[in-house]
Amino acid sequence: AIHEGHVVSAQELTVFLRPLFTQNSRNLILFLQDRLRIDDFTYLSESYGSKNPFQNEILQSSPSSLVLPAVDWEAMRYLLSILQESGDWKLTNVTNLNVSQLEVNASEPNLLVVQLQPLTSDLREISTLETIAENDKAIGRVTMNLQEQGINFSVIYTAVRPSRISRRTDVVTELRRQLMAVEEEDGTSYPPLNVTTGNYTCILFYASNFSLEANSSVFIDLTNATFVTQDVDISASECSDSNSTLSLKYTKPVNGISSLEIRFLMTNKFYEGSARKWFTLDSVEIVQDGEKFATFNVSVISAPAEYSFHCQLVGTSNLYPARLIPSNNEAKNWDIFISSLQIQGFNIENNQFSYASDCTGFFSPGIWMGLVTSIILLWILTYGIHMIMQLTTNSRFDDPKGPALSVPQTE
Repeated sequence: AIHEGHVVSAQELTVFLRPLFTQNSRNLILFLQDRLRIDDFTYLSESYGSKNPFQNEILQSSPSSLVLPAVDWEAMRYLLSILQESGDWKLTNVTNLNVSQLEVNASEPNLLVVQLQPLTSDLREISTLETIAENDKAIGRVTMNLQEQGINFSVIYTAVRPSRISRRTDVVTELRRQLMAVEEEDGTSYPPLNVTTGNYTCILFYASNFSLEANSSVFIDLTNATFVTQDVDISASECSDSNSTLSLKYTKPVNGISSLEIRFLMTNKFYEGSARKWFTLDSVEIVQDGEKFATFNVSVISAPAEYSFHCQLVGTSNLYPARLIPSNNEAKNWDIFISSLQIQGFNIENNQFSYASDCTGFFSPGIWMGLVTSIILLWILTYGIHMIMQLTTNSRFDDPKGPALSVPQTE
């Protein structure tokens, strides 16, 4: 039993999961979502009634279950490492949620890591609802497939980070602009991808979610392959003092695509207006199967040459502060979603991100609203004081014991 408000530590989590490592059937499925919180289950279930996205009854049908309302963020960072170190697992990353061809050898312990679709954005709650519903269906497909094969298994459903962060008074200041350049323990579950030339790092790239969608039907989540398992070829990347190219090559990321290459082209130039060098992400290119070539122009992604660049949302959506704009017909077939992007292609020191220039300006809409309201109130106060200062007292007064005061019309 876990009392309310208790946060499970990494040591406690290992103890809770120990029975999974000692049982006879050691087939474990890890369903990993980008963000989730225990409150999401009750909120989404009660608010949407019949549209409850959690229709899967695997928890109720299981002979034994364990629900941990809150797990330490640091413990979740190393969950996959904890599982891998607990036994001689055969690790399988399931990136294509169409699991009709999923085969598991029950004679040896298996660890299946299923990367679920990331939640799109907090800007549209209905999108979050639909995504969670699709993830719930994916969990049902995977578990049903294993049940039909007569394979015993255990399931872990969790997320890399919470969907909402409680703003305690002692950490509220730390939650603002807490980038990897300032503090590496930013709740990240993996280190950034680095490209080295010789003995030094020339490109750093990080994202909490890196996914694509082709033809509005094929979803490709590259987060795990890029940062966790690093099943990506970066040998074609190039670095120089004036130009850098980050090349990410994937082999069979999904069924129907044999190869996929994504390039980030960056330049470093001197600008006389600011009297300093700036690095700019000029374009993003997608090459499918070596022949289909898509190009995207980039807006608002630039920073001083000594800095890195950070943006919470980058992609093809019009709602994102940093947009990737299709520049040819092939690019119109792709949608790109990148969350918590941080990239640096020049002047990297100590293999770490430099101070980050954020895409969000210091004058946000909230700040502008506050400034305009303050100016209006200040104008009203100034006008009131001015009118009060115009008031004058009478120069003559009527004496009740004397004759009546006569005021001529001219006065």
